[in-house]
Amino acid sequence: MNVNKDSGTQISLDKAIEFTHAYQENNPSLPKSYSVGLDKLNELLEQEGCIGLRIYPGLNSDTNQSNLVLVGVDESGEDMTQGIILEHLVLCPPLCPKDSQLVKK
Repeated sequence: MNVNKDSGTQISLDKAIEFTHAYQENNPSLPKSYSVGLDKLNELLEQEGCIGLRIYPGLNSDTNQSNLVLVGVDESGEDMTQGIILEHLVLCPPLCPKDSQLVKK
């Protein structure tokens, strides 16, 4: 599969629940979700030549806290490492949605 403007597949809520609950059950010490603000996400996606984003798992070795690193992807499928790179996303826990079916209680 090549990276392009249409990469990704929509799934049903049931499938999303299946995937997220399985992940949370098998990784109880890791965050259940990560949130990023629309303004920051738009800054990344609106870079010239950006056709999407790539998400890397990351680990802060000082705090041993996992997080995600978001970087734009260009038309050749390469990371736009000279552009905007996002990190320091909002973690759940502690800031979890109150009523999301995607968070296993």
